[in-house]
Amino acid sequence: MDNRKFLTGLGIGMIAGGTIGMMMAPQNRRDGRKMLSRALKNMGDVIDDVSCVFGR
Repeated sequence: MDNRKFLTGLGIGMIAGGTIGMMMAPQNRRDGRKMLSRALKNMGDVIDDVSCVFGR
């Protein structure tokens, strides 16, 4: 398996999953920015973990 293709697919899946999760979350105007920042932080943590596993 090509690691680059796998990581590209993984990234696209994470973005799609995060988008769907944000759309299905309850709407609250004040909490939107906080939710977005938490989602981006968690996505960054996952990307770092995956990068460590593949040694990059």
